[in-house]
Amino acid sequence: MQKNDFIAKHSSLFWYTPKDKLSEISDQLLVQTILNEGTWNDVLELFQVVGKESVATTFFAAKGRMKNNYYPEIYNLFYHVLKKNAQGNTE
Repeated sequence: MQKNDFIAKHSSLFWYTPKDKLSEISDQLLVQTILNEGTWNDVLELFQVVGKESVATTFFAAKGRMKNNYYPEIYNLFYHVLKKNAQGNTE
């Protein structure tokens, strides 16, 4: 499955994005939305589509206001999950 197919499959999570703009969703917005709003199966599928290392890199690159876009409990959970399990994270 490609990134755009994954986004289309989960388009209900991107309800605020016009359908013709779904292909322009950044990796940062994709990771943030799936971690905040998706199910655990959505997260596992995201890991398969873009790679756990890529998710970790995107997650740990969020600073300042972008970091605050994650729900605090979600940030805490994935901070520990990705730090422990993803190779090549940038923190």
